[in-house]
Amino acid sequence: MKSKLLHTIGHRRLHHQRIGHLAATTPLDIVRQLGAMQAQDYGQAVWALGARIPGSTLASIEASIAKGEILRTWPMRGTIHFVPAADAQWMLSISAERAMTQFAKRLADLKLTMKTIERCKDHFRKEMANGTPVPRPELFAMLQRAGIPAPPEHHYTIIWFAALSSVIAHGPIAGKQPTFVLLDAWVKKPKKLSGDAALVELARRYFTSHGPSTVHDFGWWAGLTMGSARAGLEGAKSALSSETFRGKEFWGPADGGVPDAALAEGVHLLPGYDEFFLGYQGREDVIDPAHAAKVVPGGNGIFRPMIVVDGRVVGTWKRVAKARSLAVELAPFGKLRATKGEIAAAAQRVADFAGLPLSGVI
Repeated sequence: MKSKLLHTIGHRRLHHQRIGHLAATTPLDIVRQLGAMQAQDYGQAVWALGARIPGSTLASIEASIAKGEILRTWPMRGTIHFVPAADAQWMLSISAERAMTQFAKRLADLKLTMKTIERCKDHFRKEMANGTPVPRPELFAMLQRAGIPAPPEHHYTIIWFAALSSVIAHGPIAGKQPTFVLLDAWVKKPKKLSGDAALVELARRYFTSHGPSTVHDFGWWAGLTMGSARAGLEGAKSALSSETFRGKEFWGPADGGVPDAALAEGVHLLPGYDEFFLGYQGREDVIDPAHAAKVVPGGNGIFRPMIVVDGRVVGTWKRVAKARSLAVELAPFGKLRATKGEIAAAAQRVADFAGLPLSGVI
C-alpha cells in the first residue's frame, strides 16, 4: 500500500509554496512566507513570484522591489535570494560567517585581502549613505576614484563579501543594469533577531512553506551545520507536525495534510531555480531520478524551467521570443498527462506576466 505522504508530497509542497491554490497576495507576502526565494537569475526569479500571484506582471513585481519591500542578497548558501527587505540583516547573520570562511581559498587565488575588502565596505558606507541605488559600473568607479584597487576579476567577490556583511544589497534594476544600495540606508525599519531566535524563525518559515521536508533539506537550503539545523527545527516544532516515510522524518505546518480540494493539481510552468525543486537537498519525491539530469544538464548549476503536472516535474520548457509576441516550447519527458486546455492556460499565464500575446505552444 502506498504511503499517503508519497501520494501527496508534491501536491503539498505546491500548496504550501502558494502554487496552484492562488489567492490575492503581494510579492512581500510570498517572500515572507517562503523565507527566501532563489534569485540568482533575475528573469527566472521574478517569474517565480509571478507564478504565485494571480494577475501579477513583471511591472508589479518590480514595483515591490523599487518600493524597498523585497530585495535580492546572498543569505542562503552564499547564493542570491529574494528576501523581505526588513529581514535581510538577521537572515544574513545566520550563515554569512560560515559562507565567508568557506570562500577563503578564493581570496587567496585572487590575491585579494580582507584589508582591501574592508576598505571597499567603508567607502560604500560613506558614498552610498543617501540610499540612492548605484549602478554596478559606478560602484567600482567610486572605488577607483578613491584609489582602492578593484580590478574586474575582483568585482564579484567584493560585492559578495560586502553583501554578506550586510553592507550592500541589490537594488532595483535600471534598464538592464543591476544596481546596489546601502542596506542600512535602504531598509528603514529592519527586523531585529539574532542567535537562537533568528534560527528558530528561519526554521519555522522554511518548514511551514516548504513542507513536507526533512531537517537535512533545511540544513542544506540554509547553509547550516546539521547541529544548527536541528536546533532551529527543535525550536520551531510547536508550529509543525511530522510524518515518517522511508525511515525519514518529514516536517510541515501543524495543520498536517492539505484537503484534497485544495491540492495544487493541474499544469504549472515553473522557472528554473524555483523553490519547488531547488529548495530541497533531496528531489526524488517530485521527479523521476532518471530525468533529473534533464533539469540540470551536465550538473553545472544551471537549472532549466520545469513543467509540473499534478505535483511532479515531468519536463522542461522555454520561452521563444517573437517580434511582438511570445511562444512556449515544451520538452516533456514523456506523454503529458494534461489536456491541451490546461497546457494552453499555463502558457497564457507566462505570456500575460511578460505583457505579450501568446503566439502558440510548440
